Amino acid sequence: MKPIEEIENLEDKRQPCEVFSRVVGYIRPVHQWNKGKQSEFKDRKLLNMELDIEEV
Repeated sequence: MKPIEEIENLEDKRQPCEVFSRVVGYIRPVHQWNKGKQSEFKDRKLLNMELDIEEV
């Protein structure tokens, strides 16, 4: 692990991470979506098929 001071010094070197999602077969960057669709994206939950099948 790096010391906290070293990590804090790297704050100014960070770059934004581009997030992509597939909608109706097209892979698009989320930042290009309208505000409503971006809000809906934040509410999504990851589905784990193996765990969900066992619960049924």
